[in-house]
This record gives sequence, structure tokens and C-alpha cells, in this order.
Amino acid sequence: MSLQTCWRCIARASCQPCPTRRPPQQLCTLYPASTAAFTTSPSLSALPPKKKAKSPMVEVNVKGAKKTFTKKKKKLQKVDRGKKPAVGERKALRKRVVLSNTNALEVEGLKDITAQSMIDDSLRGHVLAIPGPVVDQLRAVEAFKVTQGWPLFRRPSMLIRKDTLDMATEIENISLGIGDKTIRRVFVGERGSGKTTMLLQAMTMAFLKDWVVINIPQAQDLILAQTEYGPLPSTTPTLYTQRTYTASLLNAISRANPILQTLQLSQPPAENEIPIPVPPNISLSRLALLGAEDPEIAWPIFELLYRELTLPDRPPLLLCMDGLAHAMRNTHYISNTYQPIHAHQFTIIKWFLDHLSGTSPLPNAGLVLASTSESNSPVVPALKLALGQLEGNSAVRKDPFAKYDERVLGVFEGGGVEVKRMGGLSKEEARGLMEYWALSGVVRQRVDDGFVGEKWCLSGGGCVGELERAVVRMRV
Repeated sequence: MSLQTCWRCIARASCQPCPTRRPPQQLCTLYPASTAAFTTSPSLSALPPKKKAKSPMVEVNVKGAKKTFTKKKKKLQKVDRGKKPAVGERKALRKRVVLSNTNALEVEGLKDITAQSMIDDSLRGHVLAIPGPVVDQLRAVEAFKVTQGWPLFRRPSMLIRKDTLDMATEIENISLGIGDKTIRRVFVGERGSGKTTMLLQAMTMAFLKDWVVINIPQAQDLILAQTEYGPLPSTTPTLYTQRTYTASLLNAISRANPILQTLQLSQPPAENEIPIPVPPNISLSRLALLGAEDPEIAWPIFELLYRELTLPDRPPLLLCMDGLAHAMRNTHYISNTYQPIHAHQFTIIKWFLDHLSGTSPLPNAGLVLASTSESNSPVVPALKLALGQLEGNSAVRKDPFAKYDERVLGVFEGGGVEVKRMGGLSKEEARGLMEYWALSGVVRQRVDDGFVGEKWCLSGGGCVGELERAVVRMRV
């Protein structure tokens, strides 16, 4: 029997002495190795113990304060949301105007409005289509609005109402040199009465008569501090120019008025008036594009262009502005003294208001039209007082305790400004409009006297916006 080491006798502290007196390296035959009933040594075949999960609470040591615990924030997984919109892309989508709907029916027998038919009294209550070239001109001057119902129909059209015929007669008389040479008017009325549409119809008829149209689509764009501005040198009180807006306005004037291509620069600019050389005999359309391409010279080019348009034997002018109340208050721009700048201190607004008040006349005649807004209009007590007095409303009186802006009152003190209140359509005009809607496929009911009378009453006496809402947009 071979000897082997008795390691259990060596490891056991309570082992009795071996009676054979053998060294511990030899086998113990008297006390054989036995298994202990309890042991603290880990088993080699057992799995290692699982580690305890870390608590989401992390100890924060702060000197002089008790130990507090804050919870770890879980890292959020990044989600790919696609490409971000480019600068100005969302604004362009918001202001995009759709003028044609291929799903709408083609109205048979729909005639285009012409320079001769726009004064035809027999067409009152009829709907006439706007010719394609004029639609492009109106789009260039931003005459169409997003809130109008153009996407419902096959092509842009307009209703010939009594106010439209009156405006067409005035444009015809000015073109022939009959009556007043210049008409200055402000359209007022309830929401949806057609104030902005009257501006569009006036621009349509002016384009048909080969007038030069300059339109400020929304006065609010000039006061919201969304475009750069700077002081105009040598002006007291200080005037401010908006070069980028002036450049875009020149671009719109050039694209919307093809008659400018036939007119040439007759007088060269004065020395140091324009920092770039201007070619002689340049067309006025090309001159406007020079200012549109370089905002730094946009305002001097605008002044030169307007001076050329007021020379003898030039076409009449139509000047339009929508949202007049925004041009009668303090803007969001700040001066060097950290005071808000009044809207009358901006060159574009001052230029238009000078023509509206009569301070700057139109030598070749024309129209100066403005409209107020009831859906987006600030409270301007001076404007409300001035328009109410011009309208002949005896209930509008000056409050001795209220503060009125004298600059706003000064625009209307000279006289000559008319206030035109837009009312509702007559039942004959409302019937013609609803028949056009039915032929376009947006109205499925039978258009008879009962249907017309019901919707005319629901719209508050023929208010165009409410009539469209009651007939077209609210279907049961």
C-alpha cells in the first residue's frame, strides 16, 4: 500500500494524536478522513453569486449639509426625425397661395373680365374670371391672401357687385381725364365684408388699363422687426429705411408692371445720388431690378423710379396698402435712445401716408387705397376717431381724457380722404355668387329663392365671408 499525505489530519485542529506515531505526511489508518458536517468554504461547482443591482439613487456629498440623494436620469435614445426644414421654408409654406383646384368643375360659359366689360352695368351679380396674365401680375404684388377661398375653384374669379362697378367707373374716368384726378379712400367694414377683395379688384382693373400698381400687401410686415433697418442720413427727425423690404418691393414692381419695359429713364440721376453708374436710356423695369439686386442702393433707386413715374405723359398710379392700423402705431424697432420707433418714421410707410393725406399729390392722377382689418388689427384710438369723423358718425367723439396720437390725426386733417364702408351683398348678387359655387361643384343644393333667402339671412344680410362659411364650408 502506497503512502499518501493525510491532509485532513493536518487541516483539522481537533484531530487526536496518531497512536502509530507516524509522521503527518504518512497515511493515518486509525482515523480515516471524514467529511465535515458544516463548512464555510465555497463549493467549486457552484455558480458565482449574482451581483446586486446598483441603486438608481446616487449619493451627493455637500459640505455643511445632510447627505441627499438624487435619481440618475436615464439617457434618452435619439430618434431620427428626418431633415430639418430650411430657413424660411415653413414661412413660405404658411404663406403659399393655391389658385387652382383641378378637382373643381369647369364652369361652362365663364367669361373673362376685360377693360370694356368691367364697366358694363348689366354684368352686376355675375362672376367673371380673371385673365391668366393678370393673375400672374396679381401674384407678383401679393394681392391674393391665404384666407380667401381660391383653392376651392378651378380658376380665380370675382363677383361684379355694385362697389366693383363704382370703382371701375372711377378708373375709367381717370383714364379718360374726367372728374377728379386723384381719389384717396379707406375701406372699412366688418370682418369678411370684402375690403381686401376690393383692393384686389381695383388692382385687376388697373392692370387691365395699363396703370402702374404699387402694393404693400400687409403693413404689419413693416413693423414687426423682422427685417433689417437703418437710419437715413441727413433727416430731421430721423427717418429709417428697410433696405431688404425695399428691394423686394422693387422686384415686385418690376415683375408686375410690364408697361415699365416700354418706359425709359429720361433724366439721369444727380451726382452722388446713386453710388453706381446708371446706363442712359435704361428701361424703368431694368432700373427697378438694379435696386432689387442690391439692397444697399434700393431706397435711392426707389426714389429715382418714383420721380420718373411722376413725370408728364406717364401712366396713372395705383397705390394700395392693407392693414392700415399697423402703420399708425409704434413699431417693434428700437432707436439709439432705446425708445420704440413710430411707424411714420419709416420711409416706405411715410411715403404712402404722404400720398394718402394729400401732402404728395399724384401729377398723373390715380388712386390711393387703403383698408383696415377686423381680424388682425391693433387698437389705435386716433385712427378710430379720425375714420369715424370722416364717415360722419356723430356717435364718435373725442374723449378729453384719452391720449390721441397727433401724427395719426394729421394724416386725415387735410381733407380729401374718403371712408367707404363695405356692406353686404344684395340678394341678386348673393344668388349669382351661389350659382357660381353650384356650377363649380362646391354646392349641391338647389339654388332657389328659398335657399338664397335663408343663407342671406344667416350671413347677416349678405356678408361675403359669412355667406361663404354658411354655404360652402359648413355642410350638414
